[in-house]
Amino acid sequence: MRYPVEIMLDLLAVGMTIEEILEDYPDLEKEDLQACILLANEAIRVKSIHNVIL
Repeated sequence: MRYPVEIMLDLLAVGMTIEEILEDYPDLEKEDLQACILLANEAIRVKSIHNVIL
């Protein structure tokens, strides 16, 4: 099953812990949530670099 990254980030943003999310989505693993955070971090960096270049 696939879940949108933005949903996982929203859950983290409202204060759910990784453990709580994993309880609600048992087909996910801790590494999946870490990958969501890494992707968000990379997206912010790319946007920041883009703004500096312009």
